[in-house]
Amino acid sequence: MSASAAPPPVERSLAIAQARRELLEGDGPRPRTAARVDPGITRSWQRCLEAGRRPQQRVSFDPVSRTASRDVTECNRALVTAARPVIERLSRAIADTRYFAILTDARGIVVDVGTLPDGTDPAARYARDIGRVGVDLSENAIGTSAIGTALAEQESVWLHRGEHFFDDTSVYSCAGAPLFGPRGDCIGMLDLTGVQVVERPELRHLATMSARSIENLLVQREPCELLLRLLWPGCPSSETTEGLLCIDAVGHVTGANAAARQMLHQPLACHPGGLHFNDLFALPLHMMFDAARRGDATLEVPLWSGLRVQVRAQRGGSEHGDVPGVPGAVADGRPRLRDVETALIRKAVTDARGNVAEAARTLGISRATVYRKLWRGRPAGTSD
Repeated sequence: MSASAAPPPVERSLAIAQARRELLEGDGPRPRTAARVDPGITRSWQRCLEAGRRPQQRVSFDPVSRTASRDVTECNRALVTAARPVIERLSRAIADTRYFAILTDARGIVVDVGTLPDGTDPAARYARDIGRVGVDLSENAIGTSAIGTALAEQESVWLHRGEHFFDDTSVYSCAGAPLFGPRGDCIGMLDLTGVQVVERPELRHLATMSARSIENLLVQREPCELLLRLLWPGCPSSETTEGLLCIDAVGHVTGANAAARQMLHQPLACHPGGLHFNDLFALPLHMMFDAARRGDATLEVPLWSGLRVQVRAQRGGSEHGDVPGVPGAVADGRPRLRDVETALIRKAVTDARGNVAEAARTLGISRATVYRKLWRGRPAGTSD
């Protein structure tokens, strides 16, 4: 429900209370009243009822051991690292609303928390109950909430007070948005929660946009040889409009953000065999590597669908730490021969200021060999 379409607070509270009587106490749903509650929420209520839960049951937030807290943080280190700057910005943005941010994994286990209300705030106890790394806030543990509903529905949600299943959790109001990893699988969710606060459904949009920021950071940190930035022609660049696509050395797609998956109409997680650059773009892969090497601003690239997209190619990250003077070599003292060879060829190209032919002459190999060994993407039909 959008902020502009939301009914006045009193009417909204009455509608929620009426929906609870009709849907949770067995009076049967009346369409006009039940429609005031998001269908995803009513589905969550139904799952809770089918599991034998009742709204009057007490909810306890189990203590979390230091070991369990450390383990869940370690297992989700990449997610927590990418989300931390976003959560810090969020904490500043919502500081005056008495809401706070919670990050969970795909099971609904808390992996990071933003700034909680001050200890003198009467709501601080309720915030501490849920604002702890390692606490289980899944639907199975605490019933209907933004966390469980967002993870189940795989879309953003807003819940206010009595829309939570249990009476004990009706002090909370929360917005939630699922988080998808570079391969398109759900890896967690971002939640904005307040305790005994006024309803702010606009936080649903803030949670959604912040979740997209976290997803984009995860894609940008994905090890790859090429990072492609995609835009529709004439569309201004922003976090929500720019597609991000990770390509490995042989052209396989290893990661993408939500915008890229939508632009290319390709849910990456549904391709266990792997998508290839050539499955998507109607031009040779080596042209993208050339564009990245030259630092070309933007190319207009045809898709096999007949559409065209604007693509800016840049060299991606590496799984290995750099050895000083030999970029790309392993820094742990046990470099693989292939990595050293690739690093030396890359250094020769850099020393030649991007002139592949000159680098090839210096190394005593052909230009085609440079393409094959460095970028694994030489033009078809070339040979050493």
